Amino acid sequence: MTNIEPIQAFTDNYIWLLTNGSSAVVVDPGDPAPVAATLADRGLTLSGIIITHHHFDHVGGLETLASQWECPVWGPDNPAINGITHALSDGDSVTLLGLELQVMGVPGHTLDHIAFYAASPEPVLFCGDTLFAGGCGRVFEGTFPMMRQSLNKLAALPSETRVYCAHEYTMANLAFARAVEPANKALAQRELDDAARRERGLPTVPSTLAMERATNPFLRAGTQELRDALAASDRLSDQSDDGVFATVRSWKDNF
Repeated sequence: MTNIEPIQAFTDNYIWLLTNGSSAVVVDPGDPAPVAATLADRGLTLSGIIITHHHFDHVGGLETLASQWECPVWGPDNPAINGITHALSDGDSVTLLGLELQVMGVPGHTLDHIAFYAASPEPVLFCGDTLFAGGCGRVFEGTFPMMRQSLNKLAALPSETRVYCAHEYTMANLAFARAVEPANKALAQRELDDAARRERGLPTVPSTLAMERATNPFLRAGTQELRDALAASDRLSDQSDDGVFATVRSWKDNF
């Protein structure tokens, strides 16, 4: 059975640690130090590294760890990322620690961004900076329609999928979501529940896709509820799905 747990890095990054027995795989190791410390403390062997995109806080520890452990690295087909040994694109798959991970191209935050989805034994998603708990990544390299399409691809996965994103941004994201949809009861309850987790020093992730569909405004661009909320605040100028998404993403950029 593969276990998944976070290693905290920088101020708000999560490096996901997958273990099965004494073997380990890490996702997006931006900082090698906390990974190395965890491996040493637990007596684990690093057998692989997974990368979702090229930003430094996701790849900064890649070469150090891969060199130390002489392990393979799976990641985007982007020659700008030094150390990738197995370049992956949308539709590829890789099996690590018993998990068959399907590769999904999800450009928008960056053009090279990929996500990893395993359907069993329980559905899990490693989505980097594309989908956050209660939010989504900034659109740095793609376009708003591109990002919406990528999020829709993730939102189409099973409702029970556990969403392992790369940052603890949840409370700020939910504060913005409440500004967008102040009457969303599921959102209000989620904000209370996640605030309680943070008060206990616990991560708010993983979430589930069911929760994201109910409370994350970036997955709700096609809902009448979100359109009504935007109209009530005089922000509904373009009623197309892409227009609604662009309105919400632009609002968040300046929130």
